[in-house]
Amino acid sequence: MDHREQSSPPPAALTHAVTGAFGYSGKYIAARLLAQGQRVVTLTDSPQRNNPFGDRIPAHPLAFDRPAALAESLRGVSVLYNTYWVRFNHRNFTFDDAIRNTETLFAAARQAGVERVVHVSITNPSEASPLPYFRGKAILEGALQASGLSYAILRPTVLFGKEDILINNIAWVLRRLPVFGLFGDGSYRLQPIYVDDLARLAVAQGQARENVILNAIGPETFTYRQLVETIAHIVGKQRLLVSVPPSLGYAAGWLLGRLTGDVMITRDEIAGLMVGLLYVETPPTGHTRLSDWAREHAATLGQRYASELARRQDRRHTYT
Repeated sequence: MDHREQSSPPPAALTHAVTGAFGYSGKYIAARLLAQGQRVVTLTDSPQRNNPFGDRIPAHPLAFDRPAALAESLRGVSVLYNTYWVRFNHRNFTFDDAIRNTETLFAAARQAGVERVVHVSITNPSEASPLPYFRGKAILEGALQASGLSYAILRPTVLFGKEDILINNIAWVLRRLPVFGLFGDGSYRLQPIYVDDLARLAVAQGQARENVILNAIGPETFTYRQLVETIAHIVGKQRLLVSVPPSLGYAAGWLLGRLTGDVMITRDEIAGLMVGLLYVETPPTGHTRLSDWAREHAATLGQRYASELARRQDRRHTYT
């Protein structure tokens, strides 16, 4: 089975719907579709957020509580690109909510006659996982496969790019603290993918109709220690790297989160890292090297803290 990208656009412009086109990965997907001359609409939780595309992308609400209206907003759409998800449980959003909402979205897509769904998942999902992030992603993969819709499921690891949180905040800590704590020995691996490489893969799969599951991983594999060392070298902040028990690392992250008004890291994220869930044994599907991208952006990387909660609370301003 050949899963290589299709380089030529479809012969006629179709309507494509992207969840969260004013956010992070959805913005890159939308930009690539527009560059191809496609018609694009977005479904968003933040219809008042600054629209970086002007009047080129109409916005509709992610009306999960009104399934009929949600289906109507998808009427005439050929391909739906779904990036909607949550990073952790919070009083304002939970994994259970995200699962239920996404299942509603899939049902609305089927009712509206959408031809294909390109869905962003995660590497190594499993319904047996004790980690709700990976378990929830597996449940939704199963729901999409059972929906009868044509699908492409993309499984990225860590995304990096201008609006990234994880890589940026590692650099932010390195710029400000003399010591950086590694969870355990830092030998667990991850394969970051550039957000625009994920977008390129998503758009290519939107042109296909074959059901497929692809790992979306970058060309570089790092241990966590190597990743931190690489970022430290690039931003010019050589720090003492200290192995700490995961519980102590979480406590430090919790304290920094309190100081920044954010959730910097969760116990589940630490556990997922340490058991290797952000690593797979497949060839890379991204082309951009994190080390090269970071060097190009060394002057700005980590200069400002990137807050997950601030983005969810501020529904007007563009991600930075």
